Amino acid sequence: METRASFIATMQETQHLSPEKGQSPANGNREQFDSDEGSSIEDADFNWDEFLEETGASAAPHTSFKHVEISLQSSFQPGMKLEVANKSNPDTYWVATIITTCGQLLLLRYCGYGDDRRADFWCDVMTADLHPVGWCTQNNKVLMPPDAIKDKYMDWTEFLIHDLTGARTAPANLLEGPLRGKNPVDLITVDSLIELQDSQNPFQYWIVSVVENVGGRLRLRYVGLEETESYDQWLFYLDCRLRPVGWCQENKYRMDPPADIYSLKTISEWKYALEKSLNDAANFPLPMEVFKDHADLRNHFFAVGMKLEVVNVREPFHICPASVTTVFNNHYLQVTIDDLRPEPSKISMLCHADSLGILPIQWCLKNGVNLTPPKGYSGQDFDWADYQKQCGAEAAPHLCFRNTSFSRGFTKNMKLEAVNPRNPAEICVASITSVKGRLMWLHLEGLQMPSPEYIVDVESMDIFPVGWCEANAYNLTPPHKAVLRRKRRIAVVQPEKQLPSTVPVEKIPHDLCSVPQPDTTGTINGRYCCPQLYINHRCFSGPYLNKGRIAELPQSVGPGKCVLVLKEVLSMVINAAYKPGSVLRELQLVEDPQWNFQEETLKAKYRGKTYRATVKIVRTSDQVADFCRRVCAKLECCPNLFSPVLVAEVCPENCSIHTKTKYTYYYGKRKKIIKPPIGENNNMKSGHVKPARRRKRRKSIFVQKKRRSSAVDLNAAGSAEESEDDEPDVMEDETGSEETSSELRDDQTDTSSAEVPSARPRRAVTLRSSTESDRPPPMERARRSRRPQPHSYGEAEKCTQVKEEIKQEEEEKLILDSNPLEWTVTDVVRFIKLTDCAPLAKIFQEQDIDGQALLLLTLPTVQECMELKLGPAIKLCHQIERVKVAFYAQYAN
Repeated sequence: METRASFIATMQETQHLSPEKGQSPANGNREQFDSDEGSSIEDADFNWDEFLEETGASAAPHTSFKHVEISLQSSFQPGMKLEVANKSNPDTYWVATIITTCGQLLLLRYCGYGDDRRADFWCDVMTADLHPVGWCTQNNKVLMPPDAIKDKYMDWTEFLIHDLTGARTAPANLLEGPLRGKNPVDLITVDSLIELQDSQNPFQYWIVSVVENVGGRLRLRYVGLEETESYDQWLFYLDCRLRPVGWCQENKYRMDPPADIYSLKTISEWKYALEKSLNDAANFPLPMEVFKDHADLRNHFFAVGMKLEVVNVREPFHICPASVTTVFNNHYLQVTIDDLRPEPSKISMLCHADSLGILPIQWCLKNGVNLTPPKGYSGQDFDWADYQKQCGAEAAPHLCFRNTSFSRGFTKNMKLEAVNPRNPAEICVASITSVKGRLMWLHLEGLQMPSPEYIVDVESMDIFPVGWCEANAYNLTPPHKAVLRRKRRIAVVQPEKQLPSTVPVEKIPHDLCSVPQPDTTGTINGRYCCPQLYINHRCFSGPYLNKGRIAELPQSVGPGKCVLVLKEVLSMVINAAYKPGSVLRELQLVEDPQWNFQEETLKAKYRGKTYRATVKIVRTSDQVADFCRRVCAKLECCPNLFSPVLVAEVCPENCSIHTKTKYTYYYGKRKKIIKPPIGENNNMKSGHVKPARRRKRRKSIFVQKKRRSSAVDLNAAGSAEESEDDEPDVMEDETGSEETSSELRDDQTDTSSAEVPSARPRRAVTLRSSTESDRPPPMERARRSRRPQPHSYGEAEKCTQVKEEIKQEEEEKLILDSNPLEWTVTDVVRFIKLTDCAPLAKIFQEQDIDGQALLLLTLPTVQECMELKLGPAIKLCHQIERVKVAFYAQYAN
């Protein structure tokens, strides 16, 4: 996550720094596909959730992308054996079987338990004492079965011999050393060497070096051509053309460079490059686990001269008649697109039985798809029967082809991410316009030059699920319309909000009077370059921010352009809040007339609703530190929570001694604040009393809800209580004007105490001095005329914070009746059912998650193994974090 944060902040600055890369097809910056000038700053802001919401489309299901699913699997496979330390006697070991995997977690069962899964246990491969089978013998360690089953067999040696016969042990290099716990994709590092099959000759290979690994999608460069990137290729690591170094020699194939690059070097230079790469591969071999998921090729049944239909490999917008021109062996054949002209242009492709894009004749006719006639064909309408008679050729039988009607769950109008076939380094937002059998037609968004819909197989390894690029820190080309809409917002809205009404025009600096324009030069001016900002999660997080979510943020963001870095940090802070909408309102009020700022729109999502507000962000580096402190002050957290200063252990502000309930006004006060009497305004100056605005009546359904759920002393905190249902439904106007404040306040209606005298705590309507009574008279509700208040957001929040803090403290405090390390699966399920994550209890039951496994769960693991969206996953992790905190407090010592 830290890498992603730095990537977002620096992506735009580096986009134009290397103009020489623009000449390479592999680099992804071909001129005809560049985005519009000046839109680069918007690219980083593309948001899939918002785009899907605006277009009303749905994302293609993740399970439809077979190659991506495989790439996320662990290197450890169910059924593998390994030696594990006994729980009761850590000095002894016993053989265990991997039942299932979940990220770096393994569910193990000691050999001898058979089908009894009551003693199954989870362990973390990065921390547990795990070893390959045979390790105990080599290191003179004792193999001893667990006490619970030691009397089950008389001769355990004979049992082990029988149980381990034919079994596969976990690879030693994945249990120790630098490769420990890594997935196959992570084992492929930059400069790894692989053998690549020639595109035309199945018996010819050449070695390539990995230049880049993007989630298993590899950018490959031929050895001997290290000085140029013009011939780079992009292939997914599961492609059958890739083999480990030594495979070619083992099968007695040729090791020669491809014909199109052979003339670039002399024979001696190629020979030297080959010898050097073979030595490097021998010294640093690529683990064989990388190739464990490569599918074996099945035999084909094609014969020379057979006719079929194929997707044109050079122009994947057409399906053309083709012929089998060469059969190499039982696995490989050559298919050539038919060309009837006197001087045909030969377009051939190397195929096998499961190649993508080969179809039986009449497939287009049956599926209502246009078949492009061969070049030089004289007839008006192409007909396969006449064409076969003309050529005297037979059709390839249907048994030669794989299932041609398998769509893998893709349907029309779904969204995904797809490789641009004309520029393999570019991945674009794509829409499915049609699905026919196992082929689908994609429209690529964001291309400067219009491109026809291109055809792709549903099992192509050049398509990816929504969010794949973001997850792998790779640039995604966004749709043009999203960029244009953002441009209009900057051009029209910002001038109306640029001048703060409280500052005379003549006093505003000259550079603030003009509309801030994005810097599109692509270079970083030192004045506008933000230093690295640190998220010091040990610091006091205040009443607004969830400390658990803060701890999951990256350690730092940047350096990069000030607006980009600060916007990323603020977005993280909003998402880490208990109520994102509340933080968004507070950020609207952070401003200084002396700032050189730029207005940016930030979003907050809460309970299925999206809120937007315009926030002023400084543009120059000399104002970053002050900006961060102002924001922290507004959020009442430690001024070092996010700042250019890295807090190693102890914060200079000594903020670690404070809690949310005892220290709610951190910045500026520097001391504990006693909870104010009901109705008291902490911001009063010189005893001036401001009348509060009368609230509208709440809807009766909300009153009934409060009547059922209220279990708090009605007068304990007075006006401080604010239900989560009070979150405003809409935040349309982004100007932060008085009218907007009034509208939002009116959404937060109330019932009178006379109508429901015991249903809810009373809310004070007058601001009292500190000498007045703590509690108002029962029926006191003086009517006041409404007065517009320029900062009603902040004042409304102050009167609700005390009660929210009590609720947060009560919610987070958990007292455990037993040690979670001893919880069974049933105990875990019982606990989950008592939380607001009760619908997820079934998953814990199905995956046999006991107390030990529960304590090992993290946000990435929960998302990956339980297939939860980010919102429910964070909610669940919050409950797990409560268990961990209670465990440390009650049982860790």
